[in-house]
Amino acid sequence: MIAIIDYDAGNIKSVEKAMTYLGQEALITRDHDTLLHADKVILPGVGAFGDAMEKLREYGLVSVIEQIVSKDTPFLGICLGLQLLFEESEETPGIAGLGLLPGRIERIPDCPGLKIPHMGWNSIEIRPDSRLFQNVPNQSYVYFVHSYYLRAKNPEDVVATTEYSTQIHASVEHNNIFACQFHPEKSSTVGLQILKNFIELKEDF
Repeated sequence: MIAIIDYDAGNIKSVEKAMTYLGQEALITRDHDTLLHADKVILPGVGAFGDAMEKLREYGLVSVIEQIVSKDTPFLGICLGLQLLFEESEETPGIAGLGLLPGRIERIPDCPGLKIPHMGWNSIEIRPDSRLFQNVPNQSYVYFVHSYYLRAKNPEDVVATTEYSTQIHASVEHNNIFACQFHPEKSSTVGLQILKNFIELKEDF
């Protein structure tokens, strides 16, 4: 069973629908025991970094997420869920993120002719050894909606990038932690393949 963390963020139901489409049992929950015993866990979401961290703390989910990751359960962050995995965000200075991976979230720089938020389809440059992108062609298009982007501290964690005003770290992998800035659940057949790859991951981290 795949558990989808419920912390009052937007866009959680669409991830559940994608899982159901792929024939995978998925449950939206904030129950600690259910999350800790799930085969895999997803942290999706759309919203503000500071508000999201406040909700995770309010529901006692920060320590639960730390336990999930420490026991090598495959963990996938999507959009805001990717950003929360890191140390801090320019969106809400002084609010610490989960700090599970080193790096910070920065505002996409203004650029003539480009709108912020970055909303729409962009191609991604995929690292060939990525586990999340197996059977996904390089330069595939995926769907983004965001005003802030990841600048990961460790280049080896970055498995996909895109260009929009700057180089955006679009996806990361580190042991059992996986994350996408874009929305695989809204990225057509490419996104479904990415989610299928996550579903089929073996716990050999």
